[in-house]
Amino acid sequence: MKDFTGKTALITGGNGGIGLAIAEGLGKAGADIAIWGRNPEKNDSALATLCDQGITAHAYVVDVGDETSVSDSFTQTIAEMGKIDIVVANAGVPGDGSPIHKTSVAEWRRVMAVDLDGVFMTFRAAVEHLIERGVGGALVAVSSTAAVHGAANNIPYGVAKTGLLGLTRGLAVEAARYGIRVNALSPGWTKTDMTEQGYGWDKFREATTKRTPVRRWGEPEDMVPAAIFLCDPEAVYHTGQNIVVDGGYTIY
Repeated sequence: MKDFTGKTALITGGNGGIGLAIAEGLGKAGADIAIWGRNPEKNDSALATLCDQGITAHAYVVDVGDETSVSDSFTQTIAEMGKIDIVVANAGVPGDGSPIHKTSVAEWRRVMAVDLDGVFMTFRAAVEHLIERGVGGALVAVSSTAAVHGAANNIPYGVAKTGLLGLTRGLAVEAARYGIRVNALSPGWTKTDMTEQGYGWDKFREATTKRTPVRRWGEPEDMVPAAIFLCDPEAVYHTGQNIVVDGGYTIY
């Protein structure tokens, strides 16, 4: 386990699922944790989970799809926690399951606002802060295997997650001179609140499990080792990359 003592990590969407698992992993490794989430009750529950493990953590009610909310919350987080060294942009929403000819512009923009725009605005604030501090840092965009294979009936989500890979590569080049590393993490089929409907559909769960070489869906905790590596300040030569953690789904 790496030692993140003295580091402060911000995890958007850190009040559940993969985000909370990453927050726990970084917290157990010594980092102070800031959670951003839209649901106050989930924030409080996640905060209790972290604090019960002796992790120093704060939670903030933030809508990452709103520019003012992101800007104000970043300022508040810095004021209360002193600094941010690591950002894991995990907050996301699924599409409504419509085929493209039934997808409204409002639905398209709803998904993009959180899944793509939210990461852009969060990273923009983080880069400005890290450049001012002059100490480097790590940014991780949580993408998806939906950026690798076709996401039928979920095209806005798949396009947004694909966009994150372009954001990762471009920002990695731009920010490297400041010692800021930018990478992406792409989970495969993972049991979370967002995927509850798919996992609960027997036919779909069985089909995706059979296509996965390790023969199971992922757990949020399966993403933590890769996230820890991407946040590791010693991984100074690793930037602009996408790590897929999917049990082999995309290669089978």
